[in-house]
Amino acid sequence: MPGIEGDGAMSLVRHAAPTLEMVAARAGVSRATVSRVVNGSPKVNPASVESVRDAIAELGYVPNRAARSLASAHSHAIALVVPEDITRFFGDVFFASIVAGINGRLEQSDYVLNLMVASQDPGGKTERYLLGGAVDGAVVVSHHTSDHFLERIGDAIPLVFGGRPGLERIDTWVVDVDNEEGGAVAARRLVERGCTHIATITGPTDMQSALERTHGWRRVVEEAGLVPGPAIDGDFSMIGGALAARELLEQYPEVDGVFVASDLMASGAMPVLLDGGRRIPQDVAVVGYDDSPAALACPVPLTTVLQPSEAMGREMADILLDLLDGNDRQRSTIMPIELIERESA
Repeated sequence: MPGIEGDGAMSLVRHAAPTLEMVAARAGVSRATVSRVVNGSPKVNPASVESVRDAIAELGYVPNRAARSLASAHSHAIALVVPEDITRFFGDVFFASIVAGINGRLEQSDYVLNLMVASQDPGGKTERYLLGGAVDGAVVVSHHTSDHFLERIGDAIPLVFGGRPGLERIDTWVVDVDNEEGGAVAARRLVERGCTHIATITGPTDMQSALERTHGWRRVVEEAGLVPGPAIDGDFSMIGGALAARELLEQYPEVDGVFVASDLMASGAMPVLLDGGRRIPQDVAVVGYDDSPAALACPVPLTTVLQPSEAMGREMADILLDLLDGNDRQRSTIMPIELIERESA
């Protein structure tokens, strides 16, 4: 057809309207960051804002006003993102407490809660949903160092984490307890009881909370002049706790004290210890972590470190609602822990 060859075609290419993607490429940032600068979001660092504005000026980019209007609309929904297997989510009462706290706070607001159990789809459908404007912000719990899709989401919407994320490239808000001190409190209880062969059943090593609890346990045992026993991964699950206890008895039959880094794991470990001929606490003292209903379901009522999970859920929701209202909050909130004494140690 006439009029589309030669210089005419080049003219059409030269005058094609610049897009958001072109601005992002020129500025060296993500598309989400450009969108946030265009829409006046305060959650972009000054250097990125300057790069985006320079790229907009160089390319002559003009934002689509209809798209901007749509992007600035509020969904009045927030997401609870749980990067875990769905069976773990429904099998661990820790999550029930978190949800109760979040939902209790949201009942006082205009926001609704969307649940995203994301382990089967990291970085795929979940990421597209969260970046597509369906929610205004998100609360993230039980995250792992491999959950890099959260870094991309954090560029687009405010995130509040339950527990310190083990991700390097994310600047967010955190509600947590002092997990290292919690592990230390548990180990100190075992040392004070006179235990001298103290082991631990840990959570997964790709979770920051599990690593910190193990560090606290190890520090106190070494400060007492003792050699730490094995640290065996129980996967923060009941079955994992049982398997870890069986391995512990095989590896370390002289064990007389165990810090189990969650009550759910302790509820699986205790029957194995008892079946192995150990009396609790006479032969092996056991301290758990969480003070969840699982602590009272153990064969011997469990001495445990209280983690105020429902209060943590409320606080996470409260911080996120403040951020969505345009109010600033401190980046880190540390909730109190305490030792709950029962019969197991």
